[in-house]
Amino acid sequence: MSVSEPENLSGREEILLRDADIREPLFDYLEECFQKVRFLEEKVTGRARADVVMVLPEEIWGIEIKSDADSYARLPAQVKNYDRYYDRNVIAAGSRHALHVKEHVPEHWGILTVEWLNGGVDFYRLREPARNPGAGLRQKLSLLWRSELTSILVKNGLPKYTGKNKKYIAAVLEDRVQPEMLHAQISEELFERDYQARGF
Repeated sequence: MSVSEPENLSGREEILLRDADIREPLFDYLEECFQKVRFLEEKVTGRARADVVMVLPEEIWGIEIKSDADSYARLPAQVKNYDRYYDRNVIAAGSRHALHVKEHVPEHWGILTVEWLNGGVDFYRLREPARNPGAGLRQKLSLLWRSELTSILVKNGLPKYTGKNKKYIAAVLEDRVQPEMLHAQISEELFERDYQARGF
């Protein structure tokens, strides 16, 4: 894994890890932990932006990166928004935050601490994420494009509801499809998402 040398704080032995120092090693670490995974970066989530959305076969996780250069100022609003959409949430916090990060996220959030060790970025699982008690299928479905919702309708033998908005379709799917199947189908659509096909 190739990582640029992080900034050495003047007059201190502490190493300052920036977002850019953490992100790629974090992806490598998570890919080793899970057999099938896809990362969507900088995903708009309600009124906030999720640093990383990690798609797994039956769940979607929100991952907030809190580098050593970051403060906790925006975190309360970010936590509120993450908890509306994702099945589980994790904060990956630089070592400067390790002692106090537990005070800033709910107990169901997972915590990864990140530090520079022996010339590379090292991760420690301080707390495993529990299932998010506030997550709802309706909000999770809102993360999908209209075409992806239509694909799920077709897979379940439902009409395409041409002319109906995403909110209406999400309500139909939540009412007519078993939750376990719907979670898996949402993940399947996100695994197959092609941003280039949409013109972005």
